[in-house]
Amino acid sequence: MTEVPVNEMSFEDAIRELEQVVGKLERGDVALEESISLYERGAALKKRCETKLKEAEEKVAKITLGEDGQPSGTVPLDD
Repeated sequence: MTEVPVNEMSFEDAIRELEQVVGKLERGDVALEESISLYERGAALKKRCETKLKEAEEKVAKITLGEDGQPSGTVPLDD
């Protein structure tokens, strides 16, 4: 099975894999070297999830509301 590069993963894929990594580490039935690799992968997955969440929060924060209080569009994040 080929590992997908973390920086190409969706939030959902990254969180799913992170849960699997945590499960393996919690069971404690992996060798030390594999544990280290899993920990490193887990740290990268955690960072990816945090990045994707921050991006989503920024998009939500930039939604503009019309006079009726309903979403009317977005403004660029660079404003």
